[in-house]
Amino acid sequence: MVPESHPSPASAAPAFYARPRFLAPGAWRDWWSVLHPPYTLLHLSLVTIGACLSGPLLLWRLVASLIAFFLAVGVGAHCLDELHGRPLGTTLPRWALLAGAATGLGGAIALGVLGVFLVGPWMGAFIVVGAVVAVGYNLELFAGRLHNRVVVATAWGGFPILTAYFAQHDRLGVAAVLAAGFGAMVTLAQQQLSTPARHLRRRTASLEGVARLRDGSEEEVTVDTVLAPLESALRTLCRAGPLLALALLAARVTSH
Repeated sequence: MVPESHPSPASAAPAFYARPRFLAPGAWRDWWSVLHPPYTLLHLSLVTIGACLSGPLLLWRLVASLIAFFLAVGVGAHCLDELHGRPLGTTLPRWALLAGAATGLGGAIALGVLGVFLVGPWMGAFIVVGAVVAVGYNLELFAGRLHNRVVVATAWGGFPILTAYFAQHDRLGVAAVLAAGFGAMVTLAQQQLSTPARHLRRRTASLEGVARLRDGSEEEVTVDTVLAPLESALRTLCRAGPLLALALLAARVTSH
């Protein structure tokens, strides 16, 4: 019988960014985990990329777009996700997660309504789509029809680029659509990496094996050896997005 192995400290947390050591156990650490900081930062990078695709850049509109998406996705959608099944294993009370979801989505919708008056009536369509997807995906409404990889790629990757571009220019264009495709591909790559990583961290009790190399040597296969390249790529992806966003922002700001 193969002896059972136990998850090492590297793979014991439900995500590589969850339960950071610089925060003491408790509510603050749980809230940090719920916000999914690396993925939220990547998402906000796509917002910035959409806003900076073409000029002129109105900084106040970019700031408003970033706040709205942070509230909608970083806070609201992620609170609903944790509420539905507790994938991160937090001890936050149900009422706190509900309050976070209501505050996040309510604040984002309020900013969107303001955008209808300042940008144009078509902003209302972006508000409706964003709200339906945020709630429908994370709570798996409509018999789970929205809970799939296509919706994630388009809504979490392409949608923020299109929305931020429209918020700047009150129109869409070929550049915005192509950039939205880029955002969808980036988000799809993130999903393709994070799905097996989550499976290893949250569902795999043990993994033991041996990789026999062509030179005759052997390497041990464990949860951590399989998990490491997945999460290394995720970290790289979550750093690449902000760098591109900052580069485009710097180009727009310095061109004025």
